[in-house]
Amino acid sequence: MATPAPPAKKPAQRPSAYTLKKGGGFYKDDGPGDNPPEDLAVIPDAVPRPEPLHRFANRPYSVLGRDFVPLLEIGTYKARGVASWYGRKFHGQKTSSGEPYDMYGMTAAHPILPIPSYVRVSNPANGNMVVLRVNDRGPFHADRIIDLSYTAAWKLGLTGNGSGIVEVESLLTGAGTLPAQVPVTDDPLARLAEERSEALRLERALPVPTNTEAKGVFLQLGAFGNPDNAESFKAHISRQLDWMGETVSIQSAGNVQRVQIGPYRDRLAAESAAERIRTTLGVSPSIVVR
Repeated sequence: MATPAPPAKKPAQRPSAYTLKKGGGFYKDDGPGDNPPEDLAVIPDAVPRPEPLHRFANRPYSVLGRDFVPLLEIGTYKARGVASWYGRKFHGQKTSSGEPYDMYGMTAAHPILPIPSYVRVSNPANGNMVVLRVNDRGPFHADRIIDLSYTAAWKLGLTGNGSGIVEVESLLTGAGTLPAQVPVTDDPLARLAEERSEALRLERALPVPTNTEAKGVFLQLGAFGNPDNAESFKAHISRQLDWMGETVSIQSAGNVQRVQIGPYRDRLAAESAAERIRTTLGVSPSIVVR
């Protein structure tokens, strides 16, 4: 009598299981990718080292009616709040530092910490801890304090729910200084007001739109002097507002990069969309007609 063949061996489970969850830390069409590395556990943490701060990524900026004034020196920062993560939808795209985003690296995005700088992020629920390099801006969702790479979130045990409570602490490297062209001693709020005035002056000086420029009613989400910041914010806001059917685009005018969504058929439709954004993010964009 022939011996029955042994059952086929099941393939090893990859460490990439995740659950799409409403209100979680990542969004439609995002995730860890189809073939994540099998050795996520051995990917080393970032190693803090002295680096000059980015010349442009640390300038004050405004997003959805909120003013952000990045820290100009590496110092003591501690916070506790919700962390989210971003994955394949942004893999390879520019971060605010100009570097491509690597979802399998050990990096993070933060609204105000210096770029670049280093943080220790810990999950109080399980004791897991990672060291990350901050090279991007975000998140801009009102209830989140940091965006993690996929690998960082996996190591912290946050990929299943998409988000979770973490503790963030900045790490000193001994050489957190800005390049000589950007003085550390100036007043960041004064610089923000000055840049806003310049942006308004440029807005008023814009020529009449040409036939090739889209016309209609738009919602303006942010204005930046640094194109890398505008591109990074566009990617983040596209992720946070992926339920909207309209296109998020960047309109350039001189030194100002305007991130807008639309066009809408009329002002009423734009106001309705603005209210949905206000409900989702806690802030309202401005309406622009061109």
